[in-house]
Amino acid sequence: MTTAVAAPVITGIGVVAPNGVGVEDFWANVLAGRSGLAPVTRFDATGYPVSHVGAVPGEADSLPNRITVQTDRWTRLAMTATEEALRDAGIGPGGERDFDDYDLAVITASSSGGNEFGQREIERLWSAGPEYVSVYQSIAWFYAATTGQLSIRHGMRGPNGVVVAEQAGGLDALAQSRRVLRTGTKAVVTGGTEAALSPYALVCQSAGGQFTRGEYLPFDARASGHVPGEGGAILVLEDESSARARGVSEVYGRVAGYAATFDPRPGSGRPGGLLRAITGALADAGLRPSDVDVVFADGAGTRERDAEEAAALAGVFGARGVPVTVPKTMTGRLAAGGAPLDVACVLLAMRDGVLPPTVGVTEPAYELDLVLEPRPADVRTALVLARGFGGFNSALVLTR
Repeated sequence: MTTAVAAPVITGIGVVAPNGVGVEDFWANVLAGRSGLAPVTRFDATGYPVSHVGAVPGEADSLPNRITVQTDRWTRLAMTATEEALRDAGIGPGGERDFDDYDLAVITASSSGGNEFGQREIERLWSAGPEYVSVYQSIAWFYAATTGQLSIRHGMRGPNGVVVAEQAGGLDALAQSRRVLRTGTKAVVTGGTEAALSPYALVCQSAGGQFTRGEYLPFDARASGHVPGEGGAILVLEDESSARARGVSEVYGRVAGYAATFDPRPGSGRPGGLLRAITGALADAGLRPSDVDVVFADGAGTRERDAEEAAALAGVFGARGVPVTVPKTMTGRLAAGGAPLDVACVLLAMRDGVLPPTVGVTEPAYELDLVLEPRPADVRTALVLARGFGGFNSALVLTR
């Protein structure tokens, strides 16, 4: 039986990003314009199509060895972010919380799974033989490994799942979480992380031809591609009546609207899917373009895709009709972790009344009101856009 609910609320945030681990550390660095992009140091990157990446500093050292031995770095980053998000939401483990295990769900996004773990075990296979391959290779690489590990670690036995749609997947996971709440589940751990900076992972991504060896400069005349990064954000999404019943007095915001589309075949003459995703999300939220206070753009960083996004924004909001920001210029594009991190930025912007900047852009190439410095703003409604390589488009409306 489906239960009608109001727009779900976000009660907890956890962040692991190249420019900050933990919500407040990350947010302080974002508002200061501090980038986490730096030269590749984990291996010799000579010959690879990137020179800089957004690497999360350190490792999840607090996790016990029995966890680290069976998980990829991508999963461990999500575990770290989840611990913070659950604390923030006031949801403790087991008997410390006001939920039955089956009231709690986990739905995450993944783009490429456990690359680093898989590369290591393939190296062992070819150098030493199959008997040296870890038994955990059978699960650690899999897209759903993070969801499974979070479910087991925190005893969350409600609906569990994973969404795979590259950069767009993080928003799709929140939308799937909203659907799950409408069926009676009380809270969902959702969002996504990524850790695709190993040699194997970078080679796989480079086939798309979207990397740059220069700077990541979306909507700039010098745009030549993006810098890859790792990390992301985990969020706690709750049914509002359930959150209020357990004593939550303040929430970060609400998921008010969502839409997803797929781009038509190139050369078909049909309009791109991003504009349809934007208008669909606004319609789902029951809002008009004039209600939107800021757009957190996808910001692909290539001339073609930036032009497409700028045209879609102009088609909905008019030229310079709404402030547009791309804070991922400080982290790189995080694939499945990128959009959840943008959502975290939106919620913090609503809390503190300030728009985070797009750093590095000095030659704007489009008629956009690009936020280049932190800007005071009364943020009541925000639109987050994410485009996955291959044609995925997702748009999410958040309200205060």
